[in-house]
Order: sequence, then C-alpha cells, then structure tokens
Amino acid sequence: MVDSQYVLPNDVGLVLLDCSEAFRLLLRSERLYAHYLSRACWYGGLIVLLQTSPESPAIYVLLSRLFRAQDPDQLGELARSTGLTDQEYQAVLVYAAGIFSNMGNYKSFGDTKFVPNLPKDKLQQLIWQSQAFQEQPEEMKSLWDRCGELMFSLDPQQRQLGLREKGITTYFSGNCCLEDAQLAQKFLDSQNISAYNTRLFKEKDKAGQTCYEVRLASVLGTDAPVDHELAPKLRSFEFEGCTFRVTRGDYAPLLERVVENLQRTKTHAANTNQEHMLEHYIRSFTQGSIAAHKEGSRCWIRDKGPIVESYIGFIESYRDPYGSRGEFEGFVAVVNKAMSAKFAQLVESAEQLLLELPWPRAFEKDTFLTPDFTSLDVLTFAGSGIPAGINIPNYDDIRQTEGFKNVSLGNMLSVGYATQKDKLTFLAEEDKDLYIKWKGPSFEVQVGLHELLGHGSGKLFVQEEKGTCNFDREAVINPETGELIQSWYQGGETWDSKFSTIASSYEECRAECVGLYLCFNKDVLRIFELEGEDAEDVIYINWLNMVRAGLLGLEFYTPETGTWHQAHMQARFVILRVLLEAGEGLVSLQHTTGADGKPDALITLDRSKILPVGKPAIERFLRRLQVLKSTADVAGGRALYGGFSAVTDEGPEHFLSLRDTVLLRKEARKMFVQANTRLEGEDVTLVQYEGTAAGLIRSFSERFREDAELLERHLLELSDADAHFWASQG
Repeated sequence: MVDSQYVLPNDVGLVLLDCSEAFRLLLRSERLYAHYLSRACWYGGLIVLLQTSPESPAIYVLLSRLFRAQDPDQLGELARSTGLTDQEYQAVLVYAAGIFSNMGNYKSFGDTKFVPNLPKDKLQQLIWQSQAFQEQPEEMKSLWDRCGELMFSLDPQQRQLGLREKGITTYFSGNCCLEDAQLAQKFLDSQNISAYNTRLFKEKDKAGQTCYEVRLASVLGTDAPVDHELAPKLRSFEFEGCTFRVTRGDYAPLLERVVENLQRTKTHAANTNQEHMLEHYIRSFTQGSIAAHKEGSRCWIRDKGPIVESYIGFIESYRDPYGSRGEFEGFVAVVNKAMSAKFAQLVESAEQLLLELPWPRAFEKDTFLTPDFTSLDVLTFAGSGIPAGINIPNYDDIRQTEGFKNVSLGNMLSVGYATQKDKLTFLAEEDKDLYIKWKGPSFEVQVGLHELLGHGSGKLFVQEEKGTCNFDREAVINPETGELIQSWYQGGETWDSKFSTIASSYEECRAECVGLYLCFNKDVLRIFELEGEDAEDVIYINWLNMVRAGLLGLEFYTPETGTWHQAHMQARFVILRVLLEAGEGLVSLQHTTGADGKPDALITLDRSKILPVGKPAIERFLRRLQVLKSTADVAGGRALYGGFSAVTDEGPEHFLSLRDTVLLRKEARKMFVQANTRLEGEDVTLVQYEGTAAGLIRSFSERFREDAELLERHLLELSDADAHFWASQG
C-alpha cells in the first residue's frame, strides 16, 4: 500500500466553482473581454507544468491524449472490460483530475508528490488498450517511457519540492544548491534584475569554470531585437569568479499564445487604464521585462472598481525553494457587488485601524494608499491552485509608494470552506456546531483584515543607491531595544531577496496575526453585520480556526529534511506555538484515542482568556515580526521565525508524534471544476461541468480543443530541451 500522504483518495471533494449568475449579468463587451483574458490565462497556466517537475509535462500530455480520444465514461467501459475494478478506474480519474487541477504531480498546497492509487501495471494495461494507443501506439509508448517510472516513484528526494537533496525543482538545474541560489541572488541584485520571471541553470565551461545561465521568460529569444531597458543586461558578466550569462526565450511558444490573446482582449477594454495595462503586459511577456510588468501593475492599480477583474504573470514565489522566482498565474473574475460594498467600508476604516497596530507610527507607511478591495466570483484561475484572497502586486516598491489591490474570491470561499461535522477533526464536540455555523463568516472577516491591513501595512526602511533614505536615520527608534535602528534595505534589495527562503511564510504569518489582532474591533464586525453574541462567536471561531489550522499544518512539515512545504500552514503552526507559549491555559493540546481505537488529538481554546492572554501574546509577536521586517534584520528574523517553526518531540505537545496523528486523520483538499468560455458568433457563452473528477477532466479536454496537439508538442519540446539539466547532479 502506498502511504496515504502521497495519493489522492477516491472520495476527494470535487466541486463546481459556479459563476453562472455573475457571468449572466455581464454586458457583451465584458463577456468578450473576460473570454480572451481567460484564454490568455489558460495558455499561460500550462507553464506551471514546466515549473513543477521534469515529468509533469509528459504526464499531462499522456492523460490529455488518453481522454481526448475517449470520454471518461467511454474509457470507464473499456477499463471494466480489461479487468479494472470500479475503484481502480475511479483512482485513474482522480489522479488525472489532480494533475489538471494542480498543473503537475505535486500538490499545490503543500508541495508533496501524489502518485496514482492503483498498481502501475493496471494503469499501463488501460493505456495500452485505449483508443489513444490504438491511434498513436509509438507516441503513447514513448510518453509512458518518459514518465511511467517517475509517475509512480516515491524516491525520498522526489516526495516533495525542494532544492538539491531536499526535493525536486525545475526553477534550478539539478546541480544547484542553496549556495548557488544565494550567489545568483547577489548577482541579480547587483544588476538590478528581478528574479520573478527567471530560472537558473549551472554548467562548467571547457576550462572548468562555473557558468550560470539566468534565463528570462519571454516570447523573443536573446538574439531578437531588444528594448533599451533590457539591452545592457542580455550579455555575459564576470561575478565573484563565475560567469553569469543572461538570456531569454523561456516558455516562448506558450507565452506567444498568451500575448496573442492579450492583443485580442485589448480591443474590448473598458477604459484606457485597461488598454495601457494590457500593452505593458504584452511588452513584458514579449521582451521578458519585469519593468514592463510593473508598469502594467501600476495601470491595474489605477483601474478602480472594474466589473471584470484580472491579474496575470509570474506572481507568487511560494514554490521557488529560494523564495524569489514567481510561478505563472492568471485569473479573471466578476465583481460581487453586495460583498464588495462591505469591503469598501473596511477600506474607509483602514487608516483608523492602522493606528491600532502595535508598532510606532514611524514603522507604518508615510501615506496609506487607498486600495480597491472587492469580492469576486472566479471565472478563471489558471495556475497550480486557487487561494481564498489575494493582495497584489508583490513588488515592494509599488506597494510602498503607489498602492495595491485586495480581492476576496467569494465563490471560492463559499464552496471551498464548507465543512461537514463528521469530518471535523481535533475539536471538542461542543465546539463543532458553532464552528460549522461561523466558520464562513469568521473567515470572511479574517481574509478581509489579512489582505487589506496585513499585507497592506508596514514600512520597509530603504536607503537608495544615491544615499537618500525614506526614513530619518537620526530619529527612528527600535521599540524592541529603545535605540536607533541599526539596519535597513540597500538600493536594489527587496523583502524577497533579503529574507528569501522564509519570506513568504513570514509575511503570511504577519498578515494572519494582523487579522487575529484586529478582529476584536466592533466597527470591523459591524461592517460584516456582526454584533452582540454573534460577533463574540465569530471572534472565538476565528481564533479557534487558527489554532486548529496550526495543528493541521504539521501535515506540511517533512521531518527527514526539516523543511516546511506550505507557507500559510507553517505560519499557522508558528501562531499555535506563540499561543501555547503564552500559557495560562489559553490553549491546550491533548493526545487522545479516537472511537476507532487509533491515535487522536483534542485542541481546546479557553474563550475567556483570548482577550487577556491571547491578544497581548499576538501583540508582542506581531510587533517583533514587523520591526525585524522593516529593518531588514535577516538574522533576527530567521532566529525568531525558525525557533517557532521548529517541530520536535520535546515539550508536552510532542509535535513530531502529533504529526503522525494529523496524517492519520487528514482530509484531502477539495479540487475545483472551472467553467470554459466559448466564442459563438459575436458573443460568448459559458460552459459549466459537473463537480466530479470526470467533469474536471472534460473541462480540460474542451479547454484547448482547437490546438491541443500543437500545445502538447510545445510542452514536450520545452521539456526535452532542458532534460539534461534535471539529470545533472553534482
């Protein structure tokens, strides 16, 4: 039997992400805008296959061909006739749905590998009997030879994403280690090159000197005409005894499709901000320019309150083992006006709420840049997974001085976080009904505060290359020491480049703490129509949910490598540790035995002690997080965050043992079936699918109907071109 941690169970939750009502209310021009933008997102989303693992593109192509030749129902009839049980064929469907949903064979939430939950020979037998194999036997056999072994392999290094001995990554060649990543970051900072749209490849030249290729994602190759911004950077550099060669053209065929559809989108833009935004995105993806993407992001920020909202590019750096390179992501969504009105009220209160945060005024941005904050129903979210809320752009310089936007994904929240009582783990019986009743409303409050005032707060102290500072070096006092601050960011350094491997999780932890700290505010609760006993229940469930999530986070820790594989869950575990350390009976964590006789656990939160004990503990911790972040104190930040992230069997909680219990009781995360848009004449229709594994597979089979074979060929060619980099170790 395969360890259940590495398979998707046959009863995994699959739900339709319904957006039909929101789409129906769009004008024809808005539907066309949403359609072409969605196409751009879906084409770009295929890049994630190449960013996940060496075998992901081939697995995707194999399954795509299998189900394009035979619908899931037709293939199911064949499966039964060839000896597969219903459970084994369901495992095939769930695995395929998992590959399409995660854009690769590693879970988007946790970065652990998943393998088919049936014998390898049974899957091979089905493929050999399939219509796809009858039509293209040599190609299907070649695909199986490329990915069959790796599809099922659970070699220790291949169980999770990571760098060198800690896992698998395609952001770096296989011979890169942490020291290579650090050196590359120093080089990139020295040339003011962003890592967001890059990958790093290491080789030796004929003389035995180490050479690095920094490859930018773009339609155009290195030899094509280049704009003035990139011209000085596309060349070779000598840096600390090594050669760095900056090239471009990564993912070119897929980005070409992205650009084509952005061009079509532009003709249906609602205003000049959208037109200029799209022009900059087109230049960014064509040339490989992050500066152009930043300009597009500036236009996007200025596009206030659009009916159809979107963002696209190399965005989140969670999956880069070093924390600097962005995974491709693109979304299109439609505004939910009722919930957006509540978030607008929260934005109006933001400046007053910022004054409540537990750090001196000097540690807050000079001016609060009022953002858009909307609730959206997702039409398209292409990438490895769908979050509940987003605060973007991630560019520090823009966020600090020009602003940002917040979005809460309403239809994702409503179906993604619904909870069944019989599947609620680790809670006392008396808490379960209250938890089910208030989990959704409490999460809305937490997401709102997390995105707007968590990610939207706090100043970074920066000294530019010319020596000018955005703070007074003779006046800013560190509240932790009572002395003048001693460190700050130098020109070219960013939060991600300085804090690198811990940056994402540290920032999520800071934002979660802001949500916990501010959720007591009665004005905030009234915005969400919560008063009296209901408001008190929401505060309690918000804190209880965070405590429970901290325990569930142990699933995403790997003892063998001592590493965490999910930024948010590491953050929540850290908060659990902080609250346990607060003592006074605030949180208790007990090892128990379940009704089935197997190990279990019970976590309780003393409601009466949240305000007198819990809030001061979060206040102290949150202030320390912000001071260390503001002052670029990497050593202090790593010591603090690493200490609370440690998972050992020391102490009364015995967290390593609890991890086994969490894995035993874990429930697989839901997968979401998304709609397609279809151009019919001069209008667009919405095509939705049933919320099943078969429905998810059908959505992908129909998503690229016109050019599936060409796209599959591009994916295999791009994967082949870099195959020797993944094989090289040492």
